[in-house]
Amino acid sequence: MDKDKKKDIRSLSIAELRDFFVQNGDQAFRGNQVYQWLWQKGIHDFRGMTNLSKSTRDLLESNFVINHIAIDRQQKSKDGTIKNAIKLFDQLVVESVLIPTATRTTACVSSQVGCSLDCKFCATSKIKRMRNLNADEIYDQVVAMDQQSRYYYDRPLSNIVFMGMGEPLMNYKNLIASIDKITQPEGLGMSPSRITVSTSGIPKMIMKMADDEAKFGLAVSLHSAIQSVREQLMPFAEKFPLEELGSSIRYWYEKTSRPVTYEYVVLKDINDKEADINALVDFCKNTPCKVNLIEYNPIGENEFLQADNDKLMAYQSALEANRITSTIRRSRGKDIDAACGQLANKAVKI
Repeated sequence: MDKDKKKDIRSLSIAELRDFFVQNGDQAFRGNQVYQWLWQKGIHDFRGMTNLSKSTRDLLESNFVINHIAIDRQQKSKDGTIKNAIKLFDQLVVESVLIPTATRTTACVSSQVGCSLDCKFCATSKIKRMRNLNADEIYDQVVAMDQQSRYYYDRPLSNIVFMGMGEPLMNYKNLIASIDKITQPEGLGMSPSRITVSTSGIPKMIMKMADDEAKFGLAVSLHSAIQSVREQLMPFAEKFPLEELGSSIRYWYEKTSRPVTYEYVVLKDINDKEADINALVDFCKNTPCKVNLIEYNPIGENEFLQADNDKLMAYQSALEANRITSTIRRSRGKDIDAACGQLANKAVKI
């Protein structure tokens, strides 16, 4: 069969794999074996499935392909952060980032090639959305960074954040399918409590996640609790008023009992005034939450500037005075354009 006409085997469920083997005169448990090779061991070549006979591997090779990713380029920051340019089977490229600390390593994963939204301070938004990533392409990024974590830092991957390129909730089906593979025992077996999905704020999809009984964490890129300012930074927010977003977050908390994390970039002369601080404090009283105050990372344009440090401290003081947990998140990997908002396929070979 022509390779271009073969089906990607990882699009099949375990039941479909079992059926395939039965239909080809073999036993159903072969499907379980293949599924384990694909998702638990992350193998990309049928010839590596060593507990299968040669004839079985030939059968698979004649009917299927494994459209796996490849790390095309890699950069390592002076702070240890690793940025990967990931080449997909159709030659499109996304970026993912491995972020180490003294006690853990976190994979920052992409969900789309480009982005569906238009956040003005984010480099990825300058790239039109070319397509959604498939579930296996999302999963492969995690496998690759787990291998990097073990190789460079001598420990397995500890956390996953969907904060790379793209809006995860606009690729919901593949997002959830990838998390299922990451968390199930037949896959990587990671706890969903170690996974955070970050969204720019799509209320109906936040509510759907709650209805689907999501077990992972939720982060919302807020950046302003004043509607007009938020629209200035994120024009698409005109379609999703803060009142509607707040209602969806209340719904999330009522259904899951899990606090939300607000991601909040502080920008000079944009959202660093007392009115901005007070609005955020009021919005945070909506439900239990924590706030990550983020330094702005330049993306090669002069439209925005990083706020002065005293403004970040003013935000934190006001939040703490109202018993709202906050952290000032100092960006990692800025020297290789790997920090928050900088992913845009600018990696160079090392």
